[in-house]
Amino acid sequence: MRAVTTSPAPVVDVVLPCLDEAGALPWVLARIPDGWRALVVDNGSTDGSAEIARALGATVVTEPRRGFGAACHAGLTAATADIVCFCDCDASLDPGLLKPFVREIRDGTADLVLGRRRPQGRGAWPPHARAGNLALARMLRRRTGLRLHDLGPLRAARREALLGLGLTDRRSGYPLQMVVRAADAGWRVTEHDVPYLPRTGASKVTGTWRGTWHAVRDMRGVLAEQPDRTVPRDAAHEGNTR
Repeated sequence: MRAVTTSPAPVVDVVLPCLDEAGALPWVLARIPDGWRALVVDNGSTDGSAEIARALGATVVTEPRRGFGAACHAGLTAATADIVCFCDCDASLDPGLLKPFVREIRDGTADLVLGRRRPQGRGAWPPHARAGNLALARMLRRRTGLRLHDLGPLRAARREALLGLGLTDRRSGYPLQMVVRAADAGWRVTEHDVPYLPRTGASKVTGTWRGTWHAVRDMRGVLAEQPDRTVPRDAAHEGNTR
């Protein structure tokens, strides 16, 4: 009888929402730390992004429903590692920067770790996008008490705890809803500076004032939600003794 071999479980899964990022994928995937798995969530690309990702060794998840949140959540549900990270797929952020985030989650000193973007060079973070982010951070502080400066896409947490938040937004409000519901559940949320580079290609969300306005509108809807009392408080701490 032939022996059955199985691939080792990934140490960490990195969810990479992807819509036409063929030019950025080689740079991003080359920076995934050893032993981690890249989950590229193809959200309707027409430039061959999915094929490029597979050729570079990534696991490709298909999410036909358009929306940043839809892509992120498809990656979360496809993940199997205990710790899941999120990173944009446009070469603006180096996924290797997630190493200390994961260490903090694993050590039990935080339940959700976020990257505070520090722009590097001209065009890395347009003024309208930065202004929208600042306004949202202030509204988040009033809503939850969290003194965060950024709601950026680079983040890490435990998979089961994230699923337990019952996230429902499937558009631009997904990252904010994650933070709001984590705060409502009593999670320890930390923030660390990360270099933010000019992205490869055009932004699908905050590349224009109009896109930024739609994103802010989605997020205001999230901030207007009442706390979900069905989410168990401190659920994220359960895996911290591993």
